[in-house]
Amino acid sequence: MAIKLTIDQGNTSAKAAVWQNDSIVTEAVYRRLTGADIDVLADDFGGTFDASIYSSVSDSDGKARDRMRERSRRFIELDSSTPLPIKIGYSTPATLGRDRMAALVGAYGITAGEWTLVVDCGTAITYDVLSPDGVFIGGNIAPGIFMRLEALNHFTARLPLVETDGDCPMWGTDTESALRSGAVNGVVAELRYYRSQLPVAEPKVVLTGGSAHLVSQRAGFELVVDNELVSKGLNSIINYNEDI
Repeated sequence: MAIKLTIDQGNTSAKAAVWQNDSIVTEAVYRRLTGADIDVLADDFGGTFDASIYSSVSDSDGKARDRMRERSRRFIELDSSTPLPIKIGYSTPATLGRDRMAALVGAYGITAGEWTLVVDCGTAITYDVLSPDGVFIGGNIAPGIFMRLEALNHFTARLPLVETDGDCPMWGTDTESALRSGAVNGVVAELRYYRSQLPVAEPKVVLTGGSAHLVSQRAGFELVVDNELVSKGLNSIINYNEDI
């Protein structure tokens, strides 16, 4: 029974998931992942992982990554040279975010054979297109919902900073709801537009990220919300590299 560790190091936190074959048996989120955190996870599962993968969108001190390498029989640091079960049709693959790569692989495991829009609603929002045969066609990057609210507060004299959760009508009835509705409904409108640009009438749409719940309930069409999408993609990359 293979025990695997996946680490998704994002802009503000790191998500760890321990897998038994293809099921998550434990997971945790760290504001700052350390080598000691890796030790605790490993010790809970016999001291050594059969395989692990580390994905980071930011420069880190490398201590947690190095401890993963020490505590794993097989270790992958995800980068543009890592073999993937999808093809990357990006002109600069070395600049493609590792989380985007993993989310695309995770989505392909759900919607293989369909045109798919993969949306990660995090600090930034990415809209990525995956062809039925598993080719990443390309995608766009936009400010996330909270980033939009922060920008409105920062670059104006009197607009307050409001939270993403709260009253969000179609049309705001006060400054707070107008700001929130503008940010959230603006993203919903983006989602609908990008979905309409895919070459089929009913493409699959897969959402992940911290703000996915705010968007999915207003989308107006059927979609998949998967908060484990990046972790699932990382696990699939481990499995794929075992087989080649």
